[in-house]
Amino acid sequence: MGEELLQIEHVSKRFSGVQALSDVSFKIERGEILGLVGENGSGKSTMIKIISGVYEPDKGDIYIGKHHYKRLIPITSIREGIQVIYQDFLLFPNLSVAENIGINRVIAQRKNIIDWQEIRKRAEEALFRVGVHIPLDTIVEDLSTADRQIVAIARALLEEARLIIMDEPTTALTWREVQQLFHIINGLKKQHISILFVSHKLNEVKEVSDRIMVFRDGKKVLDQEAKDLDVKTIEYYMTGRSISEDFRPFRIQAENIPLLEVKNLSLNHYFINISFKLWHEEVLGITGLLGSGRTELARSLFGELQTDSGEIFIDGKKVSIQNIQDAIALGIGYVPEDRVNEGLFLSQPIINNIAVCTLDDLINRFGVIDFKKKRDLSQEWAERLEIKAASLTDPVNSLSGGNQQRVVLAKWLAKHPKILILNGPTVGVDIGSKVYIHELISSLAQKGIGVILISDDIPELLATCHRILLMKQGKIVKEFLREEVNEQELHQHLVGGE
Repeated sequence: MGEELLQIEHVSKRFSGVQALSDVSFKIERGEILGLVGENGSGKSTMIKIISGVYEPDKGDIYIGKHHYKRLIPITSIREGIQVIYQDFLLFPNLSVAENIGINRVIAQRKNIIDWQEIRKRAEEALFRVGVHIPLDTIVEDLSTADRQIVAIARALLEEARLIIMDEPTTALTWREVQQLFHIINGLKKQHISILFVSHKLNEVKEVSDRIMVFRDGKKVLDQEAKDLDVKTIEYYMTGRSISEDFRPFRIQAENIPLLEVKNLSLNHYFINISFKLWHEEVLGITGLLGSGRTELARSLFGELQTDSGEIFIDGKKVSIQNIQDAIALGIGYVPEDRVNEGLFLSQPIINNIAVCTLDDLINRFGVIDFKKKRDLSQEWAERLEIKAASLTDPVNSLSGGNQQRVVLAKWLAKHPKILILNGPTVGVDIGSKVYIHELISSLAQKGIGVILISDDIPELLATCHRILLMKQGKIVKEFLREEVNEQELHQHLVGGE
């Protein structure tokens, strides 16, 4: 048994009739990496905010070392060595690395004169503890996502962190950057710093954690050593049901005309001589690491980027895609990876987001939008995709990540596309929504829609795709049939040579 750093005993929290947490107890030892998983609404975020002092629990006790609290406030939590690194890192983009690392210390000391030499020295020491060198004068907005995360970790260390809570820390990282982060986390563990690692990516949670805890419906339903668990068991405790791995085989009929054919498509600096076919009822995977050209290829097919050369055929007929309107008119829909900035109007009602691609079809004979048709259309697709919302007039930013992604899908499905391009369709969604989206992809393909799935999530590719194309440095370097490759082999091909 190690030394206990944090102990939560019988904590409960209720919001407006919703029981967010119910009699939750657990502990975190010094130098332990505890993985926390659960679907959206399971109580993870509420627990993080109780530990960090944002929320006051209705019942329960909190012990940090030898100190006992009925509730924490943020400053007490920080003084006890608890730091939270959220997905956006809460950095100042216009300040330097050194300034971001030292800013909290400057504010806390309330000095009239700032010793910048001391700030730089402390920042350098913090980065040394992380084991990474980043130039101290670099402006943070010029850093990669991975380096911004390292700056946030260094800042936490400067605040003498004993427990660092990482909320979805790998969402925007490449495979190599994830491995670098895990190396840093294990380095912190050796310094006896505890980590609460909160993520939807179960393979990563299992890889990095010493112990895994599962929340469901506000309760702790599993707390076990990571080495004794597999992903399927974790999924079962998260959802309360077994996740089916049924896969529908697909066979290309040689005499058929492909739904989509791309010949020698090139875009300077991004990809060159890309050729492939997409068949009716097929789910075609395209994978590759950051910089492989996969996203630029998707955006070109959707008319966002203009290619330099090459040809595109739909149902055997050569087509010209000069802009997004051309792509939509040809029956192409595109779900971007960044749904927040590219796929949704966050402050707009759900009804407007679902209907946005079909507005031309909703105009009546007086030249104005028929509100009843718009409402009925949005209601139909909200029900079909099981979007959980109190009202379709609620802003879409009030929804969970999984339900926001369903709104993006509903927007395109209401347009009845022939070809649907999905770029990272399950990034940042919980396991229940992920399984639903996978099932939806399969059902869409069975109805004749051609689906292009772009992802570096290998289990996702193997669960949904009939063929998988691997891109490296702007070229398709290999094609895999789903039944002829396993997870380990695909992973080796994906990261090999990188």
